[in-house]
Amino acid sequence: MCEIFISANPDSYASRTRSVRLHGVVTSIRLENLYWEVLEEIGRRDDMGVVQLIEKLYDELVAARGAVGNFSSFLRVSALRYMALQAHQRIPMDVSVSIRSLDASQVLNALPASWAAGGTAEREPIAHAGRRAQQQPH
Repeated sequence: MCEIFISANPDSYASRTRSVRLHGVVTSIRLENLYWEVLEEIGRRDDMGVVQLIEKLYDELVAARGAVGNFSSFLRVSALRYMALQAHQRIPMDVSVSIRSLDASQVLNALPASWAAGGTAEREPIAHAGRRAQQQPH
């Protein structure tokens, strides 16, 4: 089992810091290289550079939540969420399909409660969410 994980290129988990300007304030964000690669792919899907994507995510997070806690962690979760949604065919693997063209309600429909804003329900892998719903008596 571990070979799947330990065979990763060490460069993928080396950290890199980037400076970005968010509303005139320069801030540094430190992430592992693999996260930067995923964020770059997300941005490319909508013709944005990674800095533009980060600014957009920051602005939308502030608009939705009013405050930003640990933004680096938010970016890591965003990258993982993107990959998980791809793995479960909620986001197409075809990178020519823009994220903004997707219907968010369809992408997010029937996700485990812990994945939703404010969700604190039991932690359950996304693959099991559909099966569990099917097993419930009607």
